[in-house]
Amino acid sequence: MIVVVTGASGFVGGALCRAARAAGHRVLALGRRPAVDPALVGGAPYLSWDLADPSARPAVPAPFARPDAVVHCAGLATDWARPEAFEHGNVLTTRGALAAFPDAARFVHLSTASVYDPRRPTVLAREAEADGVRLPDPYGRSKAQAEAWVRRLRPDAVVLRPHAVYGPGDTTLLPRVLQAVRRTPRGPRLFAVGDGRQLLSLTGVANLVDACLLAAAGDAHGTFNVCDREPVRLDDVLREVLIGHGLPPAPVYLPLAVALPPARAAELLARATGSARRPRLTVYAVRHLAHERTLDLTAARTRLGYRPAPTDLGPALRAS
Repeated sequence: MIVVVTGASGFVGGALCRAARAAGHRVLALGRRPAVDPALVGGAPYLSWDLADPSARPAVPAPFARPDAVVHCAGLATDWARPEAFEHGNVLTTRGALAAFPDAARFVHLSTASVYDPRRPTVLAREAEADGVRLPDPYGRSKAQAEAWVRRLRPDAVVLRPHAVYGPGDTTLLPRVLQAVRRTPRGPRLFAVGDGRQLLSLTGVANLVDACLLAAAGDAHGTFNVCDREPVRLDDVLREVLIGHGLPPAPVYLPLAVALPPARAAELLARATGSARRPRLTVYAVRHLAHERTLDLTAARTRLGYRPAPTDLGPALRAS
């Protein structure tokens, strides 16, 4: 199979390139970095390309101009950025990927479970539950807009919605957990929201890569949740992370009503000072952690043949 992977210089895109190459596929890796270590992309040829800029198109090697599949992993995965950054990283980049490879036999788009309503629990959510939701945060809105462009221009595409992707090389999930650890007179403490009993569907990067390859090689189309085999408790996850980093395994939980005001204040301060740094506490993160976030996998299991492994944070903790 001839595969083009966008976002190949990132965490998920790089993992997908390595897995696809190991499986014997021919891969072209695309990313915004000027160059990457060949090991990151499994030795695949690499092109530096800002897909959001139509004038920046490089020469694409002939075998990849009409690939069997494009797997679009590029995107801005953060809850704190300027609106124009989300527009560029998620909406314009997706439109650029669609325009760059109109003759690809398959188009697989990596979205996010953040398109579900963050203001209420997501309990074994099915894919249609995101329909018509008015999302309060710019990240979720930009990802929903990107999905809409994919459906409009490639109704035969596959859209994958992972939640909280982790694994070796993770640059988002585990670093954010550790960023929330505060030093107190009683030692380092991790402050979290809720009571710790919230169930979460996490997505190991190996499971996500498997779903991408199944979608690229199959004939199904539509939208699919992608996560690990069973949900896990928030408290169990946080304690495992803390223990793995030699920290006291005792998160301190705050009710949503207590955590929201300081999150709003932190965001207001960051905006007022023009800071580009993500505040330690954001409204998105507080809302997201306060409720159950679990996904139904029926569609992925039955139509993609997806068979996920259980949650295992060990390799990610050892790699960090």
